[in-house]
Amino acid sequence: MAQIDARLREDVHLLGELLGETIGAQRGEGFVDKIERIRKGAKAARQGSAKGAAQLTSTLDSLKEDELLPVARAFNQFLNLANIAEQYHQVRRLGPEEPPRFETEVLPQLLERLKNEGHTAEVLARHLSRLEIELVLTAHPTEVSRRTLIQKYDAIAAQLAAQDHSDLSPAERSQVKQRLHRLIAEAWHTEEIRRTRPTPVDEAKWGFAVIEHSLWKAVPKYLRGADDALYAATGLRLPLTAAPIRFASWMGGDRDGNPNVTAPVTREVLLLARWMAADLYLRDVDNLAGELSMQQANAAVREVVGDSPEPYRALLKQLRERLKATRAWAEAALHGDLQPSAGVLHSNTELLEPLERCYHSLHECGMGVIANGPLLDCLRNAATFGLFLVRLDVRQDSTRHASAMSEITDFLGLGKYQDWDEETRVAFLLRELNNRRPLLPAHYQASADTAEVLATCKVVAQAPQASLGSYVISMAGAPSDVLAVQLLLKEAGLQRPIRVVPLFETLADLEGAGAAIDRLLGLPGYRSRLHGPQEVMIGYSDSAKDAGTTAAAWAQYRAQEALVNVCREHQVELLLFHGRGGTVGRGGGPAHAAILSQPPGSVAGRFRTTEQGEMIRFKFGLPDIAEQNLNLYLAAVLEATVQPPPVPEPAWRELMGKLAEDGVAGYRAVVREHPQFVEYFRQATPEQELGRLPLGSRPAKRREGGVESLRAIPWIFAWTQTRLMLPAWLGWEKALGNALERGDGELLAQMREHWPFFRTRIDMLEMVLAKADAAIAGLYDERLVSDELRPLGAHLRDLLSQAGTSVLALTGQSQLLAHSPQTLSAFTVRNTYLDPLHLLQAELLARSRHSERQADSPLEQALLVSVAGIAAGLRNTG
Repeated sequence: MAQIDARLREDVHLLGELLGETIGAQRGEGFVDKIERIRKGAKAARQGSAKGAAQLTSTLDSLKEDELLPVARAFNQFLNLANIAEQYHQVRRLGPEEPPRFETEVLPQLLERLKNEGHTAEVLARHLSRLEIELVLTAHPTEVSRRTLIQKYDAIAAQLAAQDHSDLSPAERSQVKQRLHRLIAEAWHTEEIRRTRPTPVDEAKWGFAVIEHSLWKAVPKYLRGADDALYAATGLRLPLTAAPIRFASWMGGDRDGNPNVTAPVTREVLLLARWMAADLYLRDVDNLAGELSMQQANAAVREVVGDSPEPYRALLKQLRERLKATRAWAEAALHGDLQPSAGVLHSNTELLEPLERCYHSLHECGMGVIANGPLLDCLRNAATFGLFLVRLDVRQDSTRHASAMSEITDFLGLGKYQDWDEETRVAFLLRELNNRRPLLPAHYQASADTAEVLATCKVVAQAPQASLGSYVISMAGAPSDVLAVQLLLKEAGLQRPIRVVPLFETLADLEGAGAAIDRLLGLPGYRSRLHGPQEVMIGYSDSAKDAGTTAAAWAQYRAQEALVNVCREHQVELLLFHGRGGTVGRGGGPAHAAILSQPPGSVAGRFRTTEQGEMIRFKFGLPDIAEQNLNLYLAAVLEATVQPPPVPEPAWRELMGKLAEDGVAGYRAVVREHPQFVEYFRQATPEQELGRLPLGSRPAKRREGGVESLRAIPWIFAWTQTRLMLPAWLGWEKALGNALERGDGELLAQMREHWPFFRTRIDMLEMVLAKADAAIAGLYDERLVSDELRPLGAHLRDLLSQAGTSVLALTGQSQLLAHSPQTLSAFTVRNTYLDPLHLLQAELLARSRHSERQADSPLEQALLVSVAGIAAGLRNTG
């Protein structure tokens, strides 16, 4: 097994040592020794030592009531510190003898390869500059760590960077170590778990903080790199205001099943984004005004500022005053309706125009080296983020719209909309969309639910067009779902286009997606209301929960193929919006490979995807890591556009269809049809306790009921905690096992070798199986599950083993991830700290379920900390 890089190991050791000193200062060396005995016992037990396992169990069993929380906190904090060290290791300084990172070289190498394959410089430059990639930061709050702690973790990463210099003096190295010790002490003495749930506005502010502290720096840097790579390959430059990657958000706009997201909340978040954008630009313009003290300017600048001795400062002062007016207005408008003054910026052109004048003038006057500094960075941020920082999507469930329409038609004496068939609904909606008169009289009094739907539509109608993204309809299945939203928006006074986006989520809806969009595009008058591409969202989370990842992945692929064909036939551009989660069970996985595995033609210069929960921090929380991930997105979408993957062979499609059929049968036989499954799930996992973890503003359930009522996030989070990882692999064991028994092994190997879609699925499956741990899952059963349910647990662990065996047979390896020894080494190190947390959590769950629950008791707090620690160790929640 490969050893962990020596520098990473040193950083982990240093952080662990400082954490031990911090804990010892508070609780004494005896307590630190106890933690070390637990750690060594876990390590020995992992290596097969019965003595180590006994030592681990006896030490944990001997913990006093007041030691439960500190022990859980110690292992939780170590896993978070290990994450910080690993994240920094991804971006640490490279020595002269070390090869460049893949993330740095991926775009230059791609451009060079495409050029060598015959693509002209002009074609490559045009494709790159016209890419439309939008990353949507979502309101799915799987981020366990508090924002306060995240800021301390970022500061620890900065100190690791500060010490990463061989020429530091002993005094300088000592100062860095002291700062690290202080930051770790601050983190240790800060509560990990929020006392109260965050509000939707809190979630939005957390998203804005990621932009402020990381993406604001990362975006200009990745664009500089892209510009340099393009110039090296083609001799051409990116346009000044090219913004191939932009950002949108669901935070404060996603009301699907979240009663806390209301029309006033959406309005407040829109204003806060505008305030934050103005504030960020104001800081940059202040700095620029300090730097651009030059006297010489061209006629375009002089035309605005006259004979000013410092023309650039004079021009930037005007912009600064308008930014101040915009910020002041946005802040005041938070407290009541207030019309913007004449000085408030309304369009991005007003922001870009003075910056562009300065830029072109400096170049014309021989000062290009100055123009290409912070001024260019400011221009690129302005092109990317605009006046509104992120475009806010609105999402609502289709049943809420249907219910509102039903109330309205009943009030109008037309009967109940919900009782009508699809043909009747469509006919009514088209008539009303084409009718100039309002649908509702002024005196109409709606119920609370309908009033909220109408109020949301009014906020959309009144908001500036550039501040909004799409209106997404979850659980959509028919053209009437889209038309109903268009009619409600028309009734609210919307007089401009907005993309109304059906989200196809269940297996049945995915299978019918192509036909539904075909009917929609064929409706009279629909195309005249469609400005730009037809956007369609593909749901990964609920389709996987509904049918398992085998069938869901194939249904998602075929739905995209059908949509590409339908839109081509109607001569309409298509924009696919991928609702991916952070975990494999929710469509997660490495973005670069995932994009390259999409059906040919589905990524045609456009790509929209969600970035969820803790993955936002792991991928975009630090500027250098954000830059790496933006490079990966840019290169993958460019490659998928210019050089799409091959069309799958008929034999591959046929076999994939059989795999999907067997996969959904295997998955549903357990999740839907086994009479004991729901009760086993609730006993064996912390599902019920997760509802008490103040993760986010949204309830864990859509409604009362069994597994089907759970949201995809807690459904996967619960299985992740016990290491069974069931939603990510269940069904594959039957699908692959049957295929291998039929003698399809050679065809499976061919698919894995030549079909990116299938290869990516198997790679992600292998990763999740490597993280799964049947022995740990068995420990939860021993402590928590009643005797009559234990055979089901044993059966599930047997299915897990079958899945692993099938993957090894397909890949020809003797061990999962044998091709990635460094990843295996990282898992080994983490398990030493995860194992005690799993054992402790199982014990805490048992005690909690047999005692009267007290929210602030040490036992309850220790339980919640164990949940956070395991999530940190696995870097996965939902």
